[in-house]
Amino acid sequence: MTKLRAGVIGVGHLGRHHARLYATLTDSTLVGVVDQDPERARVIAGRHNAQVFDSLPELLKQVDVVSVAVPTSAHYAVAKVCLEAGKHVLIEKPITVRPFDAQELVDLAKVKGCWLQVGHSERFNPIMQMMRPHIQRPVFFECHRLGTYNERGTDVDVVLDLMIHDLDLILSFNPGPVEEVRAAGVPVLSSTSDIANARIQFRSGCVANLTASRVSLHTLRRLRLFQRDSYVSMDFQSRQGMIGSRSAEPGQKPRVAVEEFKAGDAEPLKLQLESFLHAIRTESCPVVSGEDGAAALEVGHLVLSAINEFLQRNA
Repeated sequence: MTKLRAGVIGVGHLGRHHARLYATLTDSTLVGVVDQDPERARVIAGRHNAQVFDSLPELLKQVDVVSVAVPTSAHYAVAKVCLEAGKHVLIEKPITVRPFDAQELVDLAKVKGCWLQVGHSERFNPIMQMMRPHIQRPVFFECHRLGTYNERGTDVDVVLDLMIHDLDLILSFNPGPVEEVRAAGVPVLSSTSDIANARIQFRSGCVANLTASRVSLHTLRRLRLFQRDSYVSMDFQSRQGMIGSRSAEPGQKPRVAVEEFKAGDAEPLKLQLESFLHAIRTESCPVVSGEDGAAALEVGHLVLSAINEFLQRNA
């Protein structure tokens, strides 16, 4: 079977890993890269025996699939060119800055017959994949996603930079339409909110409480949820999980039985790219489709609107 020819657009912090993996996966070959920094492009391409292209159109002539790993503010413009050229696109999260642009990319992919996948890599975290079969119908989520400050990603608010991961995870459990959003956020080191908290009420009755920060002293990636008769906790860094479930022996009071889990060390990005290539080969919907990315972005903007109202009240 002929390998899919891959290209990477933007080989900075994330893009260089896309390039590394395309060069080593069994179903792809890394043809080339393009980056606004020619020296960085030369180093990454040289590392994987690939070609540096001077322009995006030149790269697109030689590939079947691309990863778009440019800054978020450029996602829409770059992905649009790729889709118009008839290429399958994996675009890093969030899909775009504006929901309108996200929907345009989704529609364009359909018109062009291309697959569009969004890089919400936590879906592919081994602990999430291990725990998902144990999750049926959550009624309450609590998410903490904290990190230290890094200028990378500050072209958007912390909601679109970090919280978007957890919004996608929550929506993947189909809680239904959003009924109400309350949120607070403050800028600390950048011009947009660097720490934010949101409480999302879904029409189904499900509630999600999310905190995201990029100005913390330590890193934390944790999701906890409650469902009937059980409590589930996941740590995306240590890849450990726990289920506390109701247990009742005949004649005894109910108690909580705890089961602990430890997932493997498979690289989420590798699993994500393998899934993307598999979707193309089998002509099946990607695990994280363009529609999924657009849905997470839509809720993200509801949170941003609530934060703006909070800031206006406290100006």
